[in-house]
Amino acid sequence: MSYSVGQVSAFAGVTVRTLHHYDKAGLLSPSGRSQAGYRLYSDADLVRLQQILFYRELGFPLDEIGEIFKDPQANALEYLRARQEQLGAEIARLQRLSEVAQRAIEVQRTGVALSPRERFEVFGEITFDLSYATEAALKWAHSPGQREAMARAAAHTKEDWRQLMGEATVWRAELLAAFDEGEASDGERAMDLAEEHRLHVSRWFTSCPPGMHRRIADDFAADPRAFALVVPVSQQRPGLAAYLCKAVHANAARRADGRTGADEDR
Repeated sequence: MSYSVGQVSAFAGVTVRTLHHYDKAGLLSPSGRSQAGYRLYSDADLVRLQQILFYRELGFPLDEIGEIFKDPQANALEYLRARQEQLGAEIARLQRLSEVAQRAIEVQRTGVALSPRERFEVFGEITFDLSYATEAALKWAHSPGQREAMARAAAHTKEDWRQLMGEATVWRAELLAAFDEGEASDGERAMDLAEEHRLHVSRWFTSCPPGMHRRIADDFAADPRAFALVVPVSQQRPGLAAYLCKAVHANAARRADGRTGADEDR
């Protein structure tokens, strides 16, 4: 049975131009011609076309496909093995690129330029929820403080992170102790802990006036993902996030000096 170039194009999902190109390259010349001189392909031609498309899908250039066709029994296995090695190397390269891209995404969203192993080593149970980080980046996109915090976080070395996380661990233990011992959220001890946290943010990330600190604390109380950045889930107690939020607000009120409007603008 014979098929026109248009029929073969439709069967194989290739263009007529591609079939003409294969003909010129000596890979697939139609077995016959119609009385009007048009190309006609046989069933054997279609089988050969399938082979060409198979090798093309594997990434073989046309000249290598031609070499395979010169002696399929001798050449096909050798070329396929070589191509398998090339594909394996390419897969490994793309996997590395994917990992680099994923790390870049995490750095952009969280500002932490550490490998997953280093993150575990430094942060322990403290986890970064990328959905929260993305929402926060969008929410504070126009905030100079957010941009400064992200830039400074991305510039921190592993040792910087070790130091700041060590400070955070000590502070967290004191916060849990104050809460467990029933200290009032607006008492001196709780407010001093709130002030320590505010200064910690200023020291390591961005200037954190009381107005900004209140907004951060409001996020802690409203979103468990935000609070998990300072107290891991395993150490949390019911009401602890609200307790810290109240302590921060009480500390901000304690520090108020009549210039709250300017403070809020920052």
